Parts: sequence; C-alpha cells; structure tokens
Amino acid sequence: MPLDKPYLDVPGTTIFDAEQSRKGYHLNQFCMSLMKPENRERFKANERAYLDEWPMTEEQKQAVLARDLNRCIELGGNIYFLAKIGATDGKSFQQMAGSMTGMSEEEYRKMMVAGGRSIEGNRYVGEQGRSKK
Repeated sequence: MPLDKPYLDVPGTTIFDAEQSRKGYHLNQFCMSLMKPENRERFKANERAYLDEWPMTEEQKQAVLARDLNRCIELGGNIYFLAKIGATDGKSFQQMAGSMTGMSEEEYRKMMVAGGRSIEGNRYVGEQGRSKK
C-alpha cells in the first residue's frame, strides 16, 4: 500500500523524500565521489567511462552528461550532491541554480536579491479551495 503523500502536490517541485533517495542513491554516490581530486580528474578525462563504473540508470547517466540538473533531480538527485558536478565544472552554486531556472546568472542573482520568487503558484494545488488537477 503506497503512502499518502499530499506534499507531492506542490506545482513545479520535486520533493526529495525516501523514495527519491532510493531512486537516486547511486547518482548521489557518484556525485559524492567527485569530492576526491583523483575522481574529478578521472571523470573529466572520460565522463562516460567514469559514469559506467556506477550502477546508475541510463537516464541518470544521460542527464549528468547533458548537465540537465532538473532531470537529475527528477531521477532522484539531491541538489546538495549535484552541486559537486557543478564544482567539478568550475561553476558556482548560483550559476547552477540560474541554469536550472532558465535565467542567466545575473538574472538569478537579481531575483534572489529582490527577495526570491513569488510564492504565487507555489502552494499545494488543493489548498485554499482550489481543486486538484
């Protein structure tokens, strides 16, 4: 019997829960391996060969190769682990976050300095009398 997960009803949000953690375990372990300089060098020398050492799904590997961090999150990646990929590529967390929102780094910075994204549309779909879609 699946657990009732009303929190999954947040528009545009992938919730990192136990199920996502299990799904992304090897993806996240790969990311953590990039904390060691020798692993970063091996990855940069031949990304596909290094990824093939990990029992990740092909979808996860393709998402890493494409640096599609939103897809990595959908496939169980945790942003704090995925940040290791960005660091390996010489990118700041701010640059990574900007790419995930479709904004330039400067646009993302301005949005965050101005107080972040509007809360409009970031509630449960079923909240405040709105019906679930």
